[in-house]
Amino acid sequence: MRDRRPVDELSIEELEAILRLRKREARLARLHQDGELEGRDLLEPQESAVNLPLSDNGSASPRRMPGQRYSAVVEESRGDHRSVQWGWVWNHFLLIVEILAFLGLLIVIAQMLITVRDLNAPAQGAQALPEPTPTPLIRVAMLPSGHTPPDARGDSQPAAIPTHLRALVEEITPLPVPTPGPGHAQRIVVSSIDVDAPVVEGDDWESLKKGAGHHVGSVNPGERGNCVISAHNDIYGEIFRDLPDVKVGDEILVYTLTQVYRYVVQQTRIIDPTEVSVMAPTSGPVLTLISCYPYGVDTHRIVVIASLES
Repeated sequence: MRDRRPVDELSIEELEAILRLRKREARLARLHQDGELEGRDLLEPQESAVNLPLSDNGSASPRRMPGQRYSAVVEESRGDHRSVQWGWVWNHFLLIVEILAFLGLLIVIAQMLITVRDLNAPAQGAQALPEPTPTPLIRVAMLPSGHTPPDARGDSQPAAIPTHLRALVEEITPLPVPTPGPGHAQRIVVSSIDVDAPVVEGDDWESLKKGAGHHVGSVNPGERGNCVISAHNDIYGEIFRDLPDVKVGDEILVYTLTQVYRYVVQQTRIIDPTEVSVMAPTSGPVLTLISCYPYGVDTHRIVVIASLES
């Protein structure tokens, strides 16, 4: 018995089934024409299809087969459209590559942090309060707080000293470490950048592992002249890491065994490592702080100059 319902009374499932059936019949017809169905046991279109006669108003209406539902026809036609979705495969491949790249970046950052930690770890236990006495001469060709250790010859000459200054450095005999005295710097406090560190005598490679270093040959805190103290900014405790943040008017306290001296910042400068004039003697009591600049690059020096306040 033919189903005489017009198209607009059919359900969506029935319409979809009709559409798939029409596509299947067209595909089977093309295969018959191309000779690709030879030797195959296929149903004739009229055996697998549902007659779709036109109703009185010209609309298509399906004829239901006994015991058959349109859902069975839908299930039968689903297997004809299976293919590899290469777009999905490519998108997931790119996602895996991005995840691997992100993990690689995390590994590199972790290795950098471990390296910095390994450099800072020895300084935490080695920074102890020292006791030396200065001598009146300042003889250097390059400012202290550099990041290049002594060269392979085992002497105290940094390998990074410019060639035209090496001869001058070789002529200089290192000053002996002075004997302890009550006027030597023991501790430095810069509250504006949260610095509270011990001060050792000497500013060579080994001395700066233990804390901030008082330059041998500069005056003691509170005395008339230039008291020079240096420290690293990104290794061995990073004591002077935030020295560029010091502002004019900030307070700096330098402790000795007997007294505390208060200095007030007057100026800050960025200079070349060979500009040693900042360590020259002065007529009044001055404190000069030196460290490498900028952080992690260290091609220049940051210098903070402060005057003694009574």
